[in-house]
Amino acid sequence: MIRRALIVVAALLLLLPAAAPAAPQTSLQEVEREVMCTTCGVPLQVAESPAADAQRRQIRRLVDAGLTKRQVEDRLVTIYGPQVLAMPRDDTGLSLTAYVLPALLVLLAGGMVAGAARTWRRRTPRDVTSSLSATESHISDAAAARVAADLEDYER
Repeated sequence: MIRRALIVVAALLLLLPAAAPAAPQTSLQEVEREVMCTTCGVPLQVAESPAADAQRRQIRRLVDAGLTKRQVEDRLVTIYGPQVLAMPRDDTGLSLTAYVLPALLVLLAGGMVAGAARTWRRRTPRDVTSSLSATESHISDAAAARVAADLEDYER
């Protein structure tokens, strides 16, 4: 009889952790990395002010109450406004744009530089040739004779 009761108690103890809430718990340090000090404008993790200390106490109370990281952040947004978050939420698609747009601009600029370099390479021999022929056409016969004479003197 006692043996059966011990088995039932042991089984209940084994099931107890499984019955605990599946939501991940958070810590002050995890939230501090992603929250800004409302007065300093720097991450709460490095902020040193009375307002930052008050925010930490608020976060500590929320963490001690068993809230998840998302729930703590939601409460902070309710209290301090959306500027308290270091990164914007994905609710509007703004954060995706914040990452994708600069990458697209870099790729576009790289393509433009590559295209300009390709065009510059193609144009260089033609430009030199056309500039020489343009220069030659503007030289008078007297100037051409003088250049030829100077070249002869130089070669001697």
